[in-house]
Amino acid sequence: MPTGIELARAYYVEVVGPLLASAFPGMPHAAGRFGSGSDVLGLDDAMSRDHDWGLRLSLFVPPAMVPAVDAELARTLPPSFSELPTRFAFSGQVDERHHVDVGTLSGLLRDRLGFDPRAGMSTSDWLSVTGQAVLEVTAGPVFADETGAVAEVRRVIEWYPDDVWCYVLASDWSRLEQELPLMARAADAGDELGSRVIAARLVHVAMHLAFLLERRWAPYSKWFGTLFGQLSLATSTADRLAGAANDETWQQRQEHLAFALQVLLDAQNGLGLSSVAEATVPFWDRPYVHPDPRIIPQLMDGVTDPGIRALPVGVGSAEQRTDNVALLTDAAARRRLVG
Repeated sequence: MPTGIELARAYYVEVVGPLLASAFPGMPHAAGRFGSGSDVLGLDDAMSRDHDWGLRLSLFVPPAMVPAVDAELARTLPPSFSELPTRFAFSGQVDERHHVDVGTLSGLLRDRLGFDPRAGMSTSDWLSVTGQAVLEVTAGPVFADETGAVAEVRRVIEWYPDDVWCYVLASDWSRLEQELPLMARAADAGDELGSRVIAARLVHVAMHLAFLLERRWAPYSKWFGTLFGQLSLATSTADRLAGAANDETWQQRQEHLAFALQVLLDAQNGLGLSSVAEATVPFWDRPYVHPDPRIIPQLMDGVTDPGIRALPVGVGSAEQRTDNVALLTDAAARRRLVG
């Protein structure tokens, strides 16, 4: 069985593209695989095929042509392609219909991002997007882009501007600073479960920091660890972060976290964003550690935009502020969250 991307490409090249050329000759369009679905990230497997998987494609046409193109495909698509039905029902639905999602690029952008980045992006716009939202626009394959609009969008949202990048990096270090000593203190006070909860949260932040340092957008939770494993920084941090989440004593967990944070700081220093030598320092006279407090000011020293310099460090982007799925999957809610 081909992957979802292989299937979508063949479906466009052999079926949908020729139908468009015949029924709407000369109509500019773009096609690819966008939006949700593990196949957009190239991570679908046999288990993915038990629901909402199959002949799926995104097709962008001029706004006035959307109804006509959708109707024409509904009328003329064959019953099946590559031994799969062209019409099927999604989970929770009963109507079987084709899943060539006919619409406009602007519509997809408003739905996934909350705005069209081609009009320019404010700091709030950048802070409102999640890695998953960007990946739903940028990660999947493009089979046609006759006006170059998709390529333009992908250039605009390829990565944060440097000032925003420094700010979100500083916010992750701030999150680490807030709770690293608490992980040890909770266990030292007899709260082993609470310590492990904090340790797991710190591991997540450290992994997110690795994505930021490699200028890679982080996906949602199901694939977060999978794509983390593809980062260069995972080679030297993954085992330590696993130890931080799993080892028996707070001393071991703290040692693993300190090692991983040193690797991340060294990478950050290598990018010229900071120059602090040691990632962690003693926390008062207690046997705990916390990030060196000079790291965050050095990151913010690289920010020239006064509006970004005025932002509260540690609050960060939407995905740094909350892990509530109902908020993170709602573009309008994310925009309200970051103000």
